[in-house]
Amino acid sequence: MAEFSTSEHELVLVIDFGGQYNQLIARRVREHNIYCEVISYKTPIEQIKAKNPKGIIFTGGPRSVYLDDSPRMTKEIFELGVPIFGICYGAQFMVYGLGGTIGKANENAAAEFGRTECEFDTECAVFDGLKKNSVVWMSHNDYIEVLPDGFKAVGHSDKCPYAAIENVEKGFYATQFHPEVNHTEQGFDMLGNFLYKVCHCNGDWTMRNYAEEAIKQIREKVGDGKVLLALSGGVDSSVVAALLIKAIGKQLICVHVNHGLMRKGESEQVIDVFKNQLDANLVYVDATDRFLGKLVDVEEPETKRKIIGAEFIRVFEEEARKVGNEVSFLAQGTIYPDILESQDGVKAHHNVGGLPDDLQFELCEPVKLLYKDEVRVVGRELGLPENMVERQPFPGPGLGVRCLGAITRDRLEALREADAIVREEIDNAGLTIWQYFAVVPDFRATGVREGKRAYDWPCIIRCINTVDVMTAEVPELDWALLKRITARITAEVPGICRVCYDLTPKPVGTVEWE
Repeated sequence: MAEFSTSEHELVLVIDFGGQYNQLIARRVREHNIYCEVISYKTPIEQIKAKNPKGIIFTGGPRSVYLDDSPRMTKEIFELGVPIFGICYGAQFMVYGLGGTIGKANENAAAEFGRTECEFDTECAVFDGLKKNSVVWMSHNDYIEVLPDGFKAVGHSDKCPYAAIENVEKGFYATQFHPEVNHTEQGFDMLGNFLYKVCHCNGDWTMRNYAEEAIKQIREKVGDGKVLLALSGGVDSSVVAALLIKAIGKQLICVHVNHGLMRKGESEQVIDVFKNQLDANLVYVDATDRFLGKLVDVEEPETKRKIIGAEFIRVFEEEARKVGNEVSFLAQGTIYPDILESQDGVKAHHNVGGLPDDLQFELCEPVKLLYKDEVRVVGRELGLPENMVERQPFPGPGLGVRCLGAITRDRLEALREADAIVREEIDNAGLTIWQYFAVVPDFRATGVREGKRAYDWPCIIRCINTVDVMTAEVPELDWALLKRITARITAEVPGICRVCYDLTPKPVGTVEWE
């Protein structure tokens, strides 16, 4: 498989005990320019030794460590001679595994949830150079009752006497709170102190180095062969395309399928950037009529998704057959969270899955070890336009799941235009919002236009801010901005007579309406 190798980089391992912040911890480590991987607590100790990590971080988890069925590791993990940082459950596992005691919250040591004031010993390496008192994020029912030999307290709150502990001789440190989340005021610096002052990392993980090394390794792996890529115009596939163009030029065959459900101007941008600017070997397939024909009178969201996905595979298969005898590799924009979720059984990730047995290529996944924010940085290093690098998440079925119910061409076009106005006005306002788009449902509302009764569609504006997409908040947009968007949509988009703003957070609402 043609992929990036990290064997020359120092490594920190995040050992996952089932915590919800496992990937966030890894991202924080990488933000310190140190390569990091997430592995399960079930990983055999010999595999961990073979990876030769500079440091190890234990994640939190939902279980109580003293229960028989709680996730644990062999005690050999503490005998590797490698610094370890335990977080929440990870701290309790460290204490329990080394002979200390974990208790259930009671009148002497209460459970803590949310923002909590803590005091630290700034002589401790993890808190070196930081404020003595600051707010952290707690989330625990159990607490450290008795420390193992060699440990001492280096942080406490009113209700938690062992909010932070250390064993300097072993290089073991642990916090009952979560330093990886934004709510912990100095958490990023605490992790940085552990990585640089305890693990003595050098910080050799940069996206410029990554791009240079990936290009070199792609050339070595692909040789004179040809690579096929489904280029959607999204961040991941665009960066993969740019890497491969730098590495092998015209040996890459890009196929861009316009299913008629793209946002305004997106297919045109793909053609301009990759064919005109980067001189890519680009095949453009306008399959609008084919897709929309399959979707006539289809109302159920999941059925729409399946039809669009299946038809995309058929269109791509047809193009792949035209070059099948020439191509050895299939490139995909798989990224690191995809790999982790596939391992956990959360969902299967095959960007162009479902090709028949006689069209099986060797996979080329040059960004499979990167998080989305890292992929964006690589895109900038390769010179992709900022609006392509910062492209918002866009579902595979495209506008097909934002044109609610059965898709009609006139309502789809109204959605495309309204969505373009929403994105343009929010961009012009200079706001930092994680995702924003328009939705047009399949019902009508009464309005008045030029003194006459109108019976047109409403348009719903959806904006969210999130860190991990597990939860999301709705930003409070300026009233003048909402009025300006409303005025433009109702004046410029035929068929829309009403504009609404969706105030629903996640949960209860999901990001998309379908």
